[in-house]
Parts: sequence; structure tokens; C-alpha cells
Amino acid sequence: MLEIPSTSIFAIAVVILAIAILMYFSAKTLITSNLFQQGVTLYQQEDYPGAEAIFRKVISINSTNDVVRLLLGDVLVQQGNLESAAEIFGEVINRSPKYADAYLRLSNVLMQQEKREEAIKNLQLAKDLLQKQRQTEKVEKITQLLDKMKARSSKLSEM
Repeated sequence: MLEIPSTSIFAIAVVILAIAILMYFSAKTLITSNLFQQGVTLYQQEDYPGAEAIFRKVISINSTNDVVRLLLGDVLVQQGNLESAAEIFGEVINRSPKYADAYLRLSNVLMQQEKREEAIKNLQLAKDLLQKQRQTEKVEKITQLLDKMKARSSKLSEM
């Protein structure tokens, strides 16, 4: 009978385990990718409740995907659920404080909630981040928007 050294058995077990882990993550990625695409399609078709369900499922599979969280927040905005959308955008900001799009989206929600000062603060934070990232076109647009908002605020305070 052929004797296999214990180190060979251990090496074989490690290789089999590594292959199993690789297959698991590959399957998880494929499932997540397909669900993400379904969610985007539903969003584009304006099936917001369907898109919300899919995006929540993607997040349950991969809780670290901030892009999906932003899309979920967008879906909630479209459904008029501003409180939940603000909460989602806030979560993204807490997880990824240098993610300017989260500040922009939160600012939009805050404007809809008529929370001007908070909206301006978040726009300024987004502008600062975008300046550091050298995204000059976006910075210019935000600067123009901030100037309009500040001018409007000063007119309202004069009344």
C-alpha cells in the first residue's frame, strides 16, 4: 500500500480549501453582479419598488458596496422617502467620508426637506473633496449653486 506523507495530505487539503473559497467568491460576485444589473434596469424603467428590493438584496449579500447604497438612496428619493434616503446617504458618508457623491445626494435631500443650512454645509464638503480630487468642472458647478443658495439665503434674511 502507498503511504502519502502527512505534509502532502495537508497541502492537498489547503489547495482544495482554496479552490472552494475561490468558487464561493466567484459565485457570490456573479450573483451580485446579475442582481445589480437587474436593479439598474428596474430603476431605469422607473420600477422603484422593484429596484429597491433588488438593491436591498445586493446589500444583504455585499454590505460594503457604497455604489449600491447610493442607488438605493436615489430609489428612496424617487419614492418620496426622504428620511430613509438621508439615512442611507449618511451611512455612506460615515463609511466613506471622502465620497463626494454621497454629500451631493444628501444635500439634494436636505434641500427637498427645506434644511438649507445643512444642505449648504454638505455642498461645501462635497466641493472641498472634489477640489482635492481635482474635478474642476464639478467644483465650478457646485460653486455656482452655492453662490445662488447663499444669495437667496441673504435675501430671505433681509425680509
